[in-house]
Amino acid sequence: MKASERIKELGLILPPAPPPAGLYKPVLVVDNFLYVSGQGCLRTDGSLIVGRVGDNLTMEEGKAAARQTALTMLATITTHFGDVDRIKRLVKSLGMVNCTPDFGDHPLVINGYSELMADVFGSENGVGVRSAVGMMLPGGIAVEIEAMFELHK
Repeated sequence: MKASERIKELGLILPPAPPPAGLYKPVLVVDNFLYVSGQGCLRTDGSLIVGRVGDNLTMEEGKAAARQTALTMLATITTHFGDVDRIKRLVKSLGMVNCTPDFGDHPLVINGYSELMADVFGSENGVGVRSAVGMMLPGGIAVEIEAMFELHK
């Protein structure tokens, strides 16, 4: 099943694609790869999910923010690249979690993003290599994720 069909089948509602927050391209195609700049957790009303996991957000709330970040990424791809069906597979993701220094379950938070990508692109093509780290994020957003996708030739 095509990714666009899975998005509809799952009843996913994409937020508006955020404008760049600095001097960079939201997406860039090089050879047969689509690179997506870091995406924040944008709600459908355009507001950002803010907070620190381990402080004022639980791990489950962080995971939900990561899932919302996946929806933001799909919105950015659709707006700035076009057809999500041109994506062959997810190659690499870097997930960043705004968290307290003692929080150590970054991979569990970023699973919110990874699970949605697997749902949309399939268990083989929607799962790539990944890093999940904790850090301070701009504007106090809960999660930021960047990714690289392989395109169909």
